[in-house]
Amino acid sequence: MTLDELKRVVKAAIDERLTRLLGPLEISDEPDDDNDLTWDAIRAAVERHRWTPPPGSKSSLEFLREDREN
Repeated sequence: MTLDELKRVVKAAIDERLTRLLGPLEISDEPDDDNDLTWDAIRAAVERHRWTPPPGSKSSLEFLREDREN
């Protein structure tokens, strides 16, 4: 069995298992009318909603270390 054949077998097994667990995936051929944002608009929205912690605040690593100590 080649690597590509193995990949196909694994992909088929995963697809079959997910279909059994979650049901068939239905993808509409119709475009989403409410989703007409450009990539620039999406990036701008992400920038507007990004939160930056104040200077001097703990980093996520410091929070993790503190949590492990307690």
